[in-house]
Amino acid sequence: MIYTTLTEENYLKAIYQLGKRGSTLVSTNAIAHKINTKASSVTDMLKKLADKDLVNYEKYKGVFLTLEGKQTAINIIRKHRLWETFLVNKLNFSWDEVHDIAEELEHIKSEKLIEKLDAFLGHPQHDPHGDPIPNKQGEVQRSQKIILSQVNSDVTCRCIGVKDSSSEFLKYLDKHAIALGTQIEIISKEVFDGSMHILVNKKQHVISKEVAENIYVKFN
Repeated sequence: MIYTTLTEENYLKAIYQLGKRGSTLVSTNAIAHKINTKASSVTDMLKKLADKDLVNYEKYKGVFLTLEGKQTAINIIRKHRLWETFLVNKLNFSWDEVHDIAEELEHIKSEKLIEKLDAFLGHPQHDPHGDPIPNKQGEVQRSQKIILSQVNSDVTCRCIGVKDSSSEFLKYLDKHAIALGTQIEIISKEVFDGSMHILVNKKQHVISKEVAENIYVKFN
């Protein structure tokens, strides 16, 4: 296994997420924007990652992960989502509090610790935000889901995840009593702005099109 630093791991994870799970070219500007740094700094790091055979980098074209780089990125994401699950399920953190803490914990190198953590949690398949947790082999079990904004009126569905996992958005959902597993009935949709009138726990709410586009649901 190739040793990677915390910064290198953050780059690999960013490339994986930007490149549709690491399979398409990602520009240096896109990486710079995602991790909030200069494009010149990205270029320097990509050269280091290429020297370790973790990425294939072509100047002026972009970068994509090698097989080793992809496996490393998936392992980081696996650790991140397991730690989020542990923090919510066992330490009673709310789902809007755990991302930043998991960002630190995901860099722990001990494979034995992560396997024991996975077993302790009962080998969960999804984290508190509904994102799939890769297994030990790096395989991801993806579920059928659609965006809430695509659901028609007079239909009932169930929240199974969020596209935006920022603390601000999750707190907004908490105010509307929307969490994983919540039943959502679509009362009506506004043609003008795409806002939706919904029923949650027998209470009516109005949510914007932007909010509806960031909630994943599944039909009952």
